[in-house]
Amino acid sequence: MRRRLAIALLTAIFGIGCDTPTSPLEDIPVIVAFGDSLTSGPGLRPEETYPALLQQRISRDGHDYRVINAGVSGDTTSDAVARFDAALVPGTEIVILAIGGNDGLRGVAVATVERNISTMIERAQSRSINVLLCQMEAPPVAGLLYTIEFHRVYTRLAERYKLPLVPFFLLGIIGNEEIDLNDTLHPNAAGHRVIADTIWPYLRPML
Repeated sequence: MRRRLAIALLTAIFGIGCDTPTSPLEDIPVIVAFGDSLTSGPGLRPEETYPALLQQRISRDGHDYRVINAGVSGDTTSDAVARFDAALVPGTEIVILAIGGNDGLRGVAVATVERNISTMIERAQSRSINVLLCQMEAPPVAGLLYTIEFHRVYTRLAERYKLPLVPFFLLGIIGNEEIDLNDTLHPNAAGHRVIADTIWPYLRPML
């Protein structure tokens, strides 16, 4: 507000203009949905993905936020760390961190996964950005012990950084032919509605 008043005053007195006026979008706080293909929604229209569905709920609830889908298919936590800072655009107030599924499928070392997610959480918090962490799970391809330790990474991080933790949102989706894309991994439009239903009760109190 002060910036706009100052620009208006300078324009009136000195005839100083602004070639690139502030866009109204720049004044709207941002929620970044950061993740992999489970966020980007391969095979879906943008409006069918869970970030877009959350945007609808936020608007219906009377809140003024802009939700950005920052999902990239195939990302591991190492890939995510490399692009994390750029994804947190100016005005970001909340990041929904739903990453790690590809690490679990590939059997990436649990210590690596925890270090990478910790790095992203700390970078967000250093910028006063609130983090909503989403639990990811690993199938027992690398052994049952790996699956157990992978699960504990997220509960441990939620406790360490005092974060709300969304339960694994693929429960009830994997293997359900009505709400996945028949590859047993990626939800269809109905599946993304289930994801939005799972995330919303945890996101809403943060608004």
